[in-house]
Amino acid sequence: MGEKLARLRMARRLRQADAAARAGIARSTAALIEKGDLSRTQAQILRYLEAIAPGVSLLSLLQEDDPSLQALAAREATRRVRPLGVAELKKLDF
Repeated sequence: MGEKLARLRMARRLRQADAAARAGIARSTAALIEKGDLSRTQAQILRYLEAIAPGVSLLSLLQEDDPSLQALAAREATRRVRPLGVAELKKLDF
């Protein structure tokens, strides 16, 4: 769950320190939450989620339904610069 929170924060283009300040927690606590530290309370995690994405539920985070996460995934996906033609594809076929 910590990794998903970190991805959501990056997708929303927030710095960790800014998200922590909004949540009312220390930046070091935010780092521990994003690392998946088991000693963090559920209230801290939910406050951090609310600071990053107000109104987003924990279920939505786990399912990665947020549009910003989908946009981040699209930016990270590798794409060809130009499509290959049939002849070029045959050259690559072993």
